Amino acid sequence: MTDPRPRTALELVYRIQELADYIVPFAIRMTCELRVADLLTDGPRPVAQLAAATGTHPPTLCRVLRTLATKEIFVEVEPEVFGLTPAAQLFRGDHPLSLRDAYPMIPANFEAWAHFAHTVRTGEPVFPHVHGVPYYEHLATHPDDSARFDGIQGAGSRLELRATLRAYEWGRLASVVDVGGSNGAFLAGLLARYRRLRGVLFELPHVAKGAEAVLAAAGVADRCEVVAGDFFAGVPAGHDAYVLKRVLYDWDDADAGRLLRSVREAVRPDSRLLVLDPVVDPRPELAISKTYDLLSLTMLGGRARTEDEVVALCGEAGFAVTRVVQTAMFPLIEAAPR
Repeated sequence: MTDPRPRTALELVYRIQELADYIVPFAIRMTCELRVADLLTDGPRPVAQLAAATGTHPPTLCRVLRTLATKEIFVEVEPEVFGLTPAAQLFRGDHPLSLRDAYPMIPANFEAWAHFAHTVRTGEPVFPHVHGVPYYEHLATHPDDSARFDGIQGAGSRLELRATLRAYEWGRLASVVDVGGSNGAFLAGLLARYRRLRGVLFELPHVAKGAEAVLAAAGVADRCEVVAGDFFAGVPAGHDAYVLKRVLYDWDDADAGRLLRSVREAVRPDSRLLVLDPVVDPRPELAISKTYDLLSLTMLGGRARTEDEVVALCGEAGFAVTRVVQTAMFPLIEAAPR
């Protein structure tokens, strides 16, 4: 009988190569940047046509697509003719769960990650170490990077919206403030689903100015106010609910506490705080929240927290957690002022 151990070891080598590889991730991001999947919506096309439409070098684009075809992202239906696979369909801009904008090319991000060792050695975020300013300050002065970052947020919002629409009783609310709500994609989805609901998008000025187009495209601009400001200084007061969606984990405990206290000052006695954040599961299985934790630490100096840590943080800011609603993405933690 053949000893199975060499084969098992070889399989582990292939698995490690796949996990550690950066070539395929960059190839995916490049095809997203070029909108290749959108060009294949009506069926397979020769690579020469794709290259002409994207302004790229045909032989090189062919090599990129062939590499991705080995991962079942795109398929070469005949020599130098490519089509979509089920995975590649997700990179179409018109797909309801589109991931096309989730993986942009942002050189400043890649430059920061190249110095990841700084974070591991010091526990400090690497982005300001490399670029001299915190990440959000960089985005405020680099509109192209900011637009790509908004795309990442929008792609995440589509998934979170799908996960939370039926998990929480949004229809019982009259008004909701999306605090740090990016370009408004999540709030636009809520307002489109619940026609009696009114919204306030509260964001930094350079982000807020792009939200009006998103809200208008969703047909909800007449029910949503866009307010620019700094949430550490205060948020719009007197609304039914305040959403912090993937916001708390951007900050260390001190700043997260400042943010929660800012919201606490704005709420009514019957208002609700709704936190939708990556929550670390203490079990050893790899979960997306643990990946988000490293991302937040490296780029921002923040951290994903356990459920108990989020509850404690809310308590210190004057909120009492009333329930935790499990969703297909992250748990939705509801809290009331006390």
